Amino acid sequence: MTSTQARHTRRALLQSAIDAGARCATADPDLFFRTDGEAQITWQARRAEAIRVCTGCPVRVACEELALRNGDGNHRVDDMVRGGLSGTQLAAARTAQAKRLAAAVDADRDTEGRLLDDLSVELRTQAGLNPDGRRNGGRLRQDENRIEQNLRIRALAASIRQIRTARRARAGWGVAA
Repeated sequence: MTSTQARHTRRALLQSAIDAGARCATADPDLFFRTDGEAQITWQARRAEAIRVCTGCPVRVACEELALRNGDGNHRVDDMVRGGLSGTQLAAARTAQAKRLAAAVDADRDTEGRLLDDLSVELRTQAGLNPDGRRNGGRLRQDENRIEQNLRIRALAASIRQIRTARRARAGWGVAA
């Protein structure tokens, strides 16, 4: 994922990418946060190691983007590493990108968009299920399972169509489905 892609990705997808592929998942979480009373020289060494872990991470840009959206980092205190940046670097980047980040956070709050994402995931899940996989009930029950599954898929697809049509109409795209 590039920085540009991360900037246009919703929070849930950023978090999913991080959950699936972060190098820090197997590292000690304490590596990335300064402890109370820790000597600056000790923290600098640990911070450098944490940044090295982040540097080779395949989801570093997603992690950085999520950290910026979450408001991580502080201008006055260097106490963390996230997405390969120290806390003060995150705060500076957040200040420099304040307008863009505000728009991204607003888009993340888009409940209709989140609903659309959730319905799409549910539709893919339903379409991938094997209605014959249930062992009890015999042939008649399998037919009923298929009918129920098809009804759920149709209802999900109709909901998705309805939301997309309404969003397109509000955006001035007409009523194309």
